[in-house]
Formats: sequence, structure tokens, C-alpha cells
Amino acid sequence: ASCVQYRLVVRDVNTLQILQLYTCLDQIQYIEWSSDSLFILCAMYKRGIVQVWSLEQPDWHCKIDEGSAGLVASCWSPDGRHILNTTEFHLRITVWSLCTKSVSYIKYPKACQQGIAFTKDGRYMAVAERRDCKDFISIFVCSDWQLLRHFDAETQDLFGIEWAPNGCVLAVWGTCLEYKILLYSLDGRLLSTYRAYEWSLGIKSIAWSPSSQFLAIGSYDEKVRILNHVTWKKITEFEHPATIANTKTIVYKEVEKSPSVETERLSFPPTRALASSLFSTQSKYDISQVPVSLQYIKPVADRANPKMGIGMLAFSPDNCFLATKNDNIPNAVWIWDVQKLKLFVVLEQLCAIQSFQWDPRQPRLAVCTGNSKVYLWSPAGCVSVQVPMEGDFQIVSLSWHSSGDSMALLSKDNFCVCYLEREEV
Repeated sequence: ASCVQYRLVVRDVNTLQILQLYTCLDQIQYIEWSSDSLFILCAMYKRGIVQVWSLEQPDWHCKIDEGSAGLVASCWSPDGRHILNTTEFHLRITVWSLCTKSVSYIKYPKACQQGIAFTKDGRYMAVAERRDCKDFISIFVCSDWQLLRHFDAETQDLFGIEWAPNGCVLAVWGTCLEYKILLYSLDGRLLSTYRAYEWSLGIKSIAWSPSSQFLAIGSYDEKVRILNHVTWKKITEFEHPATIANTKTIVYKEVEKSPSVETERLSFPPTRALASSLFSTQSKYDISQVPVSLQYIKPVADRANPKMGIGMLAFSPDNCFLATKNDNIPNAVWIWDVQKLKLFVVLEQLCAIQSFQWDPRQPRLAVCTGNSKVYLWSPAGCVSVQVPMEGDFQIVSLSWHSSGDSMALLSKDNFCVCYLEREEV
């Protein structure tokens, strides 16, 4: 699904043929599929409206109007039959049922980066709350929206919450002004508190491993700390220095090469295909000899949100690798071997990393850097792929299909779908 102004366009993944075209009441600012892909919601925050469309019954649709309360966020519940709307100023969360048309209210949700978290099995929801100048966590049962537990979080200023994939532990962390991560059980017991240091900018990003055995914490001090699920103590920390000295680390460096054109093929005026090939630069990877010095940017200390520390973290689906990005070294992706707890590979790009995401089925990482190329890494090697589109197609984000056979590449104005051939096993 994609949206263009007022219109929602639903296409077939394999052929990109338009299956449905819906017209909304205002400019669409957010879209989200239900878990079973039967419904799609379109949020129009400016008007405080959510419209829901059915793929099976194109004539059916639903409109939710928050009225004067306004709207700042909207999302599906895991069952795909309830919609959670957060009103302006975070006064409340409204839970709308598509089946019974009933409405429930959750008061005092906290305005923070990640204030709602569902367990992977969809049974429980945790909500961060702020009342009487204190932080609280409420845990609800998603089947009937009954309150299961309510407890105060031992944070000065809560910033985010995230369940472990197994749904047994909830990680709670504060803003970057205080390095503190708290781990709570489903019944609200505090299992552990972890602090790496004090009096300096703290946590920037976190990621659970798919097995729930590890919690990776990225910090402003350019390190990733790995906690284990038995004692919740640190088992190792990964540093991100500007010089790679270990001879066992493979460093792939992106290099540009201009295409060679045979002079016999040159014509005037040149054909369109030839003109685009003449001015497009291709890139490939060379393996650099260590030690390698990476491009390091000294952060501006007197500005808010300094570009420093570990801004991106992601575990591979098989639990074997962890990909990280240190914002001080914007052109590099670091890939760590989780079993050996060692640095495995560094990808050094020509442009700053915009986004990366693991293939959901195998250890294969896709990277984009704001140009018209997509980069793929797997333990077998590294490849740079030019997107065959006319004009300036700058990839700013990407999203894998759940099968791992294709991915959507997004620029500011366009998108394209990249299909990957699956190797026969």
C-alpha cells in the first residue's frame, strides 16, 4: 500500500498492478496494515480522523473522528480489530473496536518516543504513563482491555519501553540525561537495574535479540553493551574506534568506478540509455588492508541532540549477528559475531548510512546511503546494486517483504520494489 495526497493505492506485490484505489477525506499522513492484512488504516492527524478500509469488501469503510480532542498517533492492536488513537497533548488513548463499536479509554499516557508496547504473541500491552510528576507502567490484557498490573517505574523521565520477544520481560529506559535501564517481569516485579555510568549522556538505542537472551544497549559514549538474560549483567561491550586494527576483521570499502564505453557505440546526440550510463557511476567493494582509518566526525558539543553515539542497532533473525552504526562515524556499518562476541565485518560506504534492515528469513543485511544504490551483505560477501530508474532516485529507507524475496526502496517522492532471486538449496 502507498498513499499519494488523498489517495490510498493498494498494489499486488508481484506485478505492482493496482488492486484497489481509495479516496480519503484529507491528506494521508500515516498508513498501517492490520495483522491479518484484511484492513488498512489511514490517519489524518490534522483533521483528527482515522479511516479504515476493507480489502475483502471495498464498499465497507469506517471513519473514526476524535473531534476536538485531536489526534497525534494511531495504531492497530495485534488482533487487527481494535484501533488505538492517542489524542493531542497525550490526554488519553482511545481504544475503538471494529467488531462491537465499543470504546475504551486509557488515561495519562506519557508523551515519549516509545510509550506503547505489545508482546509478540499479542496477548499483553504495556503503556507508559505520567501522573503527579511520576512515571508509571500499566499492563493490559489485549483480549478485553482489562488492567492486569499497574506499578511505578523507577525513572526520572521515562523515554521508552520494549518487550522481549518471548513476552516475559519489559525493558524500560529513561532519557539520555540519565543512564538507567530497568527490567520488569510481567507481574510488575523489578528484576534488575543496569547503569553503565553517571553524569554524562546515556542510552541512545536498544535492541532485543530474537531469542530474548541478549539485550543490546547503544550509548552516547560510542559503545554497545550486551546484557544476558540470566543475571542481567553485562557480558561484553563493543567499542567503535575510528581505526580498525584487528587483522581478523574484514573491512569492505566502497569504491566508485566510471563505466567504460566503447567509442564505436558513441553517437550524437547519444541515445537515452547511453547518456544515463555515461553519467552514472557504478560502485563495487574492495577489501581494505588493516589497519584502516574510518572517517570520524567530531560532534558539536554545544548543540542539542549531538550526532554521536550508537544511533542504530539490529540483530539478525538467526541471532548470529548484530549490526550497529556509530553516529560519529556516519559512513560505516559494523557487523558483530554474536556467538564469538567479536567484530566480524565493517562496511565503509562513500556516503552516510541512512538506514539498514535485516532480511527476516536469513542473515542478509540491506543498507541504503541516500543515493540510487542498495547494498547487500551476507556472510558470503558484499554487493552494490544500482537501481535502474531514470532521474534522481535517492533511497532514504527500505523495507523487506516478510518472505525475504523482495524489498521496497523509498525515496522522498517515489518507491520501487527490488526482487531477489532465492538460491535453490
